[in-house]
Amino acid sequence: MNDRRRINGPAGATLAPFFDDAAPQDLDTRSTRSRPPNATRKLLLKTGVTPSASGSAYLEIETSAKPGLSGLKLSCSVHGPRALPKSAPFSPHIVLSTHVKYAPFATQQRRGYLRDSSERDLGIHLETALRGAIIADRWPKSGVDIIVSIIEGDQDRETSKLQGDEVWDMMNTLSGCITVAAAALADAGIDCVDTVAGGVAALVQDADDGSAPSIAVDPIPSEHKRILAACCVAYLPTRDEVTNLWFRGDLPASDLDLYTSLVGHGIQASKNANRVLIDCLSGTVG
Repeated sequence: MNDRRRINGPAGATLAPFFDDAAPQDLDTRSTRSRPPNATRKLLLKTGVTPSASGSAYLEIETSAKPGLSGLKLSCSVHGPRALPKSAPFSPHIVLSTHVKYAPFATQQRRGYLRDSSERDLGIHLETALRGAIIADRWPKSGVDIIVSIIEGDQDRETSKLQGDEVWDMMNTLSGCITVAAAALADAGIDCVDTVAGGVAALVQDADDGSAPSIAVDPIPSEHKRILAACCVAYLPTRDEVTNLWFRGDLPASDLDLYTSLVGHGIQASKNANRVLIDCLSGTVG
């Protein structure tokens, strides 16, 4: 009599699949940036994807031109506003809680089920960006949870490792988290002073002939020889305010014009994302 509780293997012999590691020359192969330096990738934004949540949104960024790599896919759900527990201290403003987590299958290197330091940093930056947009005093003694799931991250992590830093992919991810969270907040009916969107600008070096570096928005590490510095901006276009600015890189401290130009290009990238956000919300309301 067969044991019905046991899953029997196949009758014939099988071999486990074996995957060769990518060759170093393949990792160093870069695709050419086909977009102008001031152009961002195409965005797909949709709200109301999670019926059980108070508000939700889904964001997808166009796939990179390099074969074998994919873009960014994010899903955000908002739960609340809801009353705080009786044991919680009194708060005259809404208590904002942000949670950013990569899915285990989101990147080439499998992620753990517990949040690591990079995911906690993304959550802190996201909370700072959204706190400047939400009208917090309209919901005293209340809390709202914003959960962003990174279904598929930028798969260009190997190029970032070769360049010595993986933070460039995190900046693109943070800008997407800000935009999708703003759409989910609007879908949940939470009042904000303006729609906030994220944008990234970077100082890139595309040649080794001693030419001056240039500034490009929405950078992809595989499309550039080297990324020297980058900044992620969360921007409110109507109020002309920046709610969060994350800068990283190697720039001369005396060249203030370069800092200003980098931030200005980041604001321009956030304006491009904000136009997609407005179109999505206008279609939802209509």
